[in-house]
Amino acid sequence: MKKSDGASARYISDLRSRLKKFAASFDGKPVAEITGPEIDNWLRSLSDSETGAPLAAITRNNFRRILIVAFNFACDQGYCVGNPASKSAKGKVVETAPGILTVEETSHLLENAAKELVPYVAIGAFAGLRRAELERLDWKEIDLPSRLIEVTASKAKSARRRFVKIKPNLTLWLKPHAQLRGAVAPSDYRELLDEAREAGGIKIWPNNALRHSFASYYLAHFKKAGAAELALELGHTNSNLVFQHYRQLVRPKEAKRYWSLAPTTNGRKIVRLAQAV
Repeated sequence: MKKSDGASARYISDLRSRLKKFAASFDGKPVAEITGPEIDNWLRSLSDSETGAPLAAITRNNFRRILIVAFNFACDQGYCVGNPASKSAKGKVVETAPGILTVEETSHLLENAAKELVPYVAIGAFAGLRRAELERLDWKEIDLPSRLIEVTASKAKSARRRFVKIKPNLTLWLKPHAQLRGAVAPSDYRELLDEAREAGGIKIWPNNALRHSFASYYLAHFKKAGAAELALELGHTNSNLVFQHYRQLVRPKEAKRYWSLAPTTNGRKIVRLAQAV
């Protein structure tokens, strides 16, 4: 049903994975007989497959959200009356500041990245595309003369087309690697990224590190543009989320250094911090 409605392959895969886990636990029990307390107990029992620790509240809530979708469908089809998943308790999520890379870590990452990985890292760090958007990005969607990256509706999480501006330092990172067409991300980008992180001495890799770094340093440096323009760059519908999460995370002096990161003109992979965008 979701597939025919145009849901992304990533969403379908997540849906199947979580529902399969739920179905295995209830072992063929009729949908109409599953109660809210049973779902609540199941959600609380979930644990990390590697550590055995209870799932983080946000992960547990993601399971709950998908169960609500599934039971809504069951109700629509007449398999049950009411949605027991909606009566289950939500885990309390404690808001924390998103983790970002330091200027030095970003510099080391770019300096140690394999040649074919540089565009992926640079676009993530200086244009803020989501990982899934980077995975699907094609060189034909990067217009260096116009300094724009097109994120097509079919490749965007929001299913809305948007354009992201290419900052001057990102232009310098992309020019040596530009192609007319073809995938920006190498097929083995995950392995290459792990190698670059290890070589750069980056021991902690925050979730969505490149995108969060972009947003934090952007808001601190491009103050005239503000949260509203940053929301458009990120593909958000409004600036509230941006303003709440990224305000005052970065000092202006560090943001100035971040947006000055650029390759040297002699072609060697060395980063200079001298000039600001």
